[in-house]
Amino acid sequence: MDENAGGQEFGDEVYQPQDGPEGREDDGVLDPEDTLNERETEPYDEGYSPPERPLGVDSHGTTAREQREGESLDERLAEERPDPASEPPAEGDGVGDLPGGEGEPLDDQVGEERAGRLVAPDEGAREDAEKDMIAEDVGISGGAASAEEAAVHRVPDEDERSR
Repeated sequence: MDENAGGQEFGDEVYQPQDGPEGREDDGVLDPEDTLNERETEPYDEGYSPPERPLGVDSHGTTAREQREGESLDERLAEERPDPASEPPAEGDGVGDLPGGEGEPLDDQVGEERAGRLVAPDEGAREDAEKDMIAEDVGISGGAASAEEAAVHRVPDEDERSR
């Protein structure tokens, strides 16, 4: 190994760090700005969405005593649910989204043809001077409609229904 004037040793002219108190410390946890996660916002600004219902609160084994005693075979079998794919399909009334149940009936006031984007005559460029809300259907914009726009359907007129 070569030695320079400062007393540091070099191997093949490349600095080799020495182990010691000033050596590299690796705690294994990176700072958020050093990770590869591309987060646009702060984690606290994103919010938290809790589960719909508490998970595991009513299940067996949440207390230390239950964990020690274990669960009997009868208790385990009571928790099992049958596979819905193995059951024959329930006969429904053809209405709504629940098989065999009451659902929402189809209304003749709801059209099947989707409406396009509704745009004001001034295309939203100026302040509206009219009291009435007026808009024109300008067609579907490449299928990139918001959920609200996609929910709007065209209701045919009376003379169109009779055709």
